[in-house]
Amino acid sequence: MATAAGVPALAGLEGLGAVSAAESQLPAGSVRFNDDVEPLIRLIEETPRQRVIEEVADRVRKGNVQYRQLLAALLLAGIRNVQPRPSVGHKFHAVLVVHSAHLASLSSPDVDRWLPLFWALDNFKSAQARDTRENNWTMSEVDEAAVPASHLAIPRLREALGNWDEAAADVAVVSLCRGQSAGTAFDLLAEFAPRDFRSIGHKAIYLANGYRTLQTIGWEHAEPVLRSVVYAMLNHQGEPNPAKSDLVADRDSRINRPRAAELKANWYEGKIDDGATLELLTALREVSPDDASRLVAEQLNRGVAPQSIYDAMFASAAELTMRQPAIVPLHAMTTTNAMHYTYQMGTQDLNRRFLLLQNASFLARFRDAATGRGKLADLQIDRLKVSEDTPASDLTEIFTTLRKDKTQAAEQALQFLQSGRPATDLVTHARRLIFQKGRDSHDYKYSSAVLEDYQTISPAWRDRFLAASLFKMRTESESTNGLIERIREVV
Repeated sequence: MATAAGVPALAGLEGLGAVSAAESQLPAGSVRFNDDVEPLIRLIEETPRQRVIEEVADRVRKGNVQYRQLLAALLLAGIRNVQPRPSVGHKFHAVLVVHSAHLASLSSPDVDRWLPLFWALDNFKSAQARDTRENNWTMSEVDEAAVPASHLAIPRLREALGNWDEAAADVAVVSLCRGQSAGTAFDLLAEFAPRDFRSIGHKAIYLANGYRTLQTIGWEHAEPVLRSVVYAMLNHQGEPNPAKSDLVADRDSRINRPRAAELKANWYEGKIDDGATLELLTALREVSPDDASRLVAEQLNRGVAPQSIYDAMFASAAELTMRQPAIVPLHAMTTTNAMHYTYQMGTQDLNRRFLLLQNASFLARFRDAATGRGKLADLQIDRLKVSEDTPASDLTEIFTTLRKDKTQAAEQALQFLQSGRPATDLVTHARRLIFQKGRDSHDYKYSSAVLEDYQTISPAWRDRFLAASLFKMRTESESTNGLIERIREVV
């Protein structure tokens, strides 16, 4: 059996019943994917939301769909059907959350392994419906006649990204994927994804999460993924061309590029300094984006290790969620996670310097953006208290208290961690509550970032970071998400 596109049908697809030729045709000029995933993607796209979990689960049970294949299909279905406009967020979280769901799956016990991916499947169907209502956008096929030769890919893409030229960037990144290494592609895009504060960090998040998902599903899917990343990075909807304007969202980059070049050559050879961590954490509570990056540059030049600087930035993001457990501080956490990953994976010295400075500037902008949405509570991560006279709470008590008194729950969690109880127990409990109670992409994005970053922070700050992060986690007494019970029944 074959599809209208001439590729083999997914085993068992005939069980869905007949689909008319008109229903099965993609819009003219739409991008098509590799033969090994296109049938599954079409199944996901065409099956109604109320049936898609059952239909895909049936194929999983029969062995016709493997985990990695479903992960790839989820990402590519989102890329083809959901436009990262007017912001690289909102409905586009159906794409952004795929890697976070994957991380949650990897860290889950066997009984929960499929839950995050099937939750993401339902989330995609919701985003697909929203995109259809808004403008029914579909990613276009490649303009093959305009794709530059491989040896021109890097200069053409750098020029197009610098000029915010979508058409030129689209064909240049195709050439880059076809002729250059994955590392080369990542390094080049890492120069541009974190350059502006539009979409509150989602451009950096998308590059990091898209690249990481490609490492799992295979570089053979890179072309559509990186086309989508570039399209998202160039979003400046409603504004003039940033290359020809002086817009607030671009100013940090224009300051931090030359500042990064002025750092001493051995900037990465400093020593761990908890005093410097506290100095930067304190500054990030009030200084401007310019002054935040200037302080980071000063610390690096006087021999402070990048680890101590990132300890402060992770702590600052967690503290902001304490002060306002809302959407903007949440993105301070997920953006710092993405920029730290890009910093770790990048090979270009100048851009790694830039990422450190830019991350500090962004945290100041997140703070100011949060202040613009409401008062920040007078809470500080380094002032969380632990009473030595009080016995350590159990996990159920901590996550029950979390709904009534978040500060008390954070202090109970800190006491739990400092009493020698395994952090993995708290992490596992928090993740299970996300599975059971989570209803939003941000539940997965935030928790995956927090539970990953906990491992990278210095021991002196690690427990406080995790305790503070509970302010935006799910609680014990919330109702269970009915979707999860539906997934459990069919998987």
